Amino acid sequence: MEAGDWLGKENQLGIDIWTNKYRYDGEKFDQWIARISGGNEEIAGYIKEKKFLFGGRILSNRGLEYKGRKITLSNCYVIEPPKDEIESIFECAKKLARTYSYGGGCGIDISGLSPKGAKINNAAKETTGAVSFMDLYSLVTDLIGQNGRRGALMISLDCSHPDVEDFIDIKTDLNKVTKANISVRISEDFMNAVKKNEDFRLHYTREATGETIEKFVNARDLFHHIAETNWDYAEPGALFWDRVKNWNLLSSTEEFSYAGVNPCAEEPLPAGGSCLLGSINLAEFVQDPFTDHASFDFDGFKKCVKASVVALNEVLDEGLELHPLEEQQESVRQWRQIGLGIMGLADMLVKLGITYGEEESVKLCDKIGFAMADMAIAQSAIMARDAKAYPKCSIEDVMSTPFFLHNTSKATKELVKKHGLRNSQLLTIAPTGTLSTMLGISGGIEPIFANYYERKTESLHGKDVYYKVYTKIVEQYMKDHKITDDSLLPDYFVTAMTMDYRQRIEMQSIWQEHIDASISSTVNVPNEFTVEETESLYMYAYEKGLKGITIFRDGCKRLGILTTEEEKEIKGAVAGDGLNRGEIIEINDDVIGKKRKLITGCGSLHCIALFDPYTGALLETYLSKGSTGGCNNFMIGLSRMISISARGGIDIYTIIDQLNSTGSCPSYTVRRATRKDTSRGSCCPMAVGNALLDMYNEVQEELNTDKEDSKPKHVAPKAPKPKAVKNVNKKLTCPECGESLLFEGGCTICKNCGWSKCM
Repeated sequence: MEAGDWLGKENQLGIDIWTNKYRYDGEKFDQWIARISGGNEEIAGYIKEKKFLFGGRILSNRGLEYKGRKITLSNCYVIEPPKDEIESIFECAKKLARTYSYGGGCGIDISGLSPKGAKINNAAKETTGAVSFMDLYSLVTDLIGQNGRRGALMISLDCSHPDVEDFIDIKTDLNKVTKANISVRISEDFMNAVKKNEDFRLHYTREATGETIEKFVNARDLFHHIAETNWDYAEPGALFWDRVKNWNLLSSTEEFSYAGVNPCAEEPLPAGGSCLLGSINLAEFVQDPFTDHASFDFDGFKKCVKASVVALNEVLDEGLELHPLEEQQESVRQWRQIGLGIMGLADMLVKLGITYGEEESVKLCDKIGFAMADMAIAQSAIMARDAKAYPKCSIEDVMSTPFFLHNTSKATKELVKKHGLRNSQLLTIAPTGTLSTMLGISGGIEPIFANYYERKTESLHGKDVYYKVYTKIVEQYMKDHKITDDSLLPDYFVTAMTMDYRQRIEMQSIWQEHIDASISSTVNVPNEFTVEETESLYMYAYEKGLKGITIFRDGCKRLGILTTEEEKEIKGAVAGDGLNRGEIIEINDDVIGKKRKLITGCGSLHCIALFDPYTGALLETYLSKGSTGGCNNFMIGLSRMISISARGGIDIYTIIDQLNSTGSCPSYTVRRATRKDTSRGSCCPMAVGNALLDMYNEVQEELNTDKEDSKPKHVAPKAPKPKAVKNVNKKLTCPECGESLLFEGGCTICKNCGWSKCM
């Protein structure tokens, strides 16, 4: 069997993802299956049938410890929260760096750090506050990686911390904490105060000095602040912390406590805890899809759940000695968390002819969720019989939890009563961004984001041609039913942007009833979604028992300077019908010149840009360093490549897009954190791109102002029309291929090349 046979020879994207992310050193597909299955023939069969996949770290790394590589099989960890002392704060940074170097993402909670203004016994006299250390942890995340994969980080803070308002606002500065997700831990006390429109106490007592810092804020105002910032910047997310603590198999175990959540928030974990992931593809359990008698194969699904629990425990045992830190190894030994989840939910519903979010779909998912939880708990009990329960297991405590009572049959209760459990945590729903994209299915519990995507192909003469790329399940349906017009699709082909957000919350709510960990999820909403609707969404999510929620509003400020759906012609477009391949525009001295002085990680950098005086198109760029501005040869090379690209017909937005995809420079990041005087961007090429855009926009404004008095006296240089820029300040693009990114399941993914922030 070859990868093309497994994924479909037409699924080139899936084949590329497998080849670039999971295949090791040219191994054949069957060799890969043997490696990642660890000799478990049953789970190998489910993988070949595309019914189950391990998480990305397992698919990439399992078995490679024998190749001398430092690896982990866990996707993410929660680091012990830093104590309120400088040594602990930097020890936390050290632990982050070590964990990232093995390929794991991290979560930390900074609620234990003193707020701004607290008295300390050193030369500073008072602390800069908990929020001030976020850039340190973000910097470590940016600097350390493994095999081309940067770290991923979640930072959380309790809603009662006096620095919470600064925490909420930190990422409204788009240059701050750029490599971390952030979430506020929201308590029931706070939500009750919101409902009653009461004041809420923010407080912190510093153990070293006994000083208490407190203030009172209106709870409803603070709630509005959280919602408004999320509406505008897609962060912070909300973690309903009491629900996190109380709805699981450990809520009655007094010695256990959660220290934080992983980067996509689907795994609340103790200090040192790790999440070992695997997901079942629900779409492959539909029998007779697209017919009136389509049905879900519950028996087959339960067998897969059973096999998956066994397989994840095998990986857990193999990986015990591979965790980067001793405290992680010890935590995993004591608590043995695994995270079995689902993907392909939306595809399953389409195959069954059921509309996502409507009552029928919620009832079906309730049945599937219970079957999954009951079988996973039962299998963990059987494994405890054969290999002992996890060391910290208290059978009485487990069986008294509301989650256990709600999710087990009589037979399963009897098994647990006799044997305990092999795992303290069993179920989660991760983003599955890369996995689901590879298989060509919907991720996690997300609805289909769109029935199709518009792709653009550019001719050699500068003409843009748009065509539709249909989501795989849509393409399959249209092919089977001989439909060529997507407007003829049945009503149950709903998408993230067309459905009522309450239905999206209701679907997550019913799954959360059967998931003892949490669910990574993003509620996508249209641009016209209001702040008030965002507040209502948060409140509805809380009332429906979710453990966490975040939204992504199309066109929010988090998206930077790129593109979205609405096309808008650029004023001052370059004249002419386009260049032939290899043609370069020649320029004379009749140009408009602009200059910017930039401050980079190495010092000053001078950028001069020359523009066409009639169309405003970029023609040439000159870069030169100041007295301490870095490598002059690099600057000369970069400016020459920008210039030849511009005169070769590549528009300024494409050039800037490439410059913005160059990553972060350590010296740039350090200077920003210490001297706070760097130009916008995170490296020299990015700063140059931002400067070029500023100068280009300035030239366009000047030309438009003088349009009536500035008649061209000669023919402008022959060049292609620029790409239609679609509402500047609207969409992020993929750092690998430049296509637009989507936000699904709490993760950023590219449907074109498979890149994912949460691999």
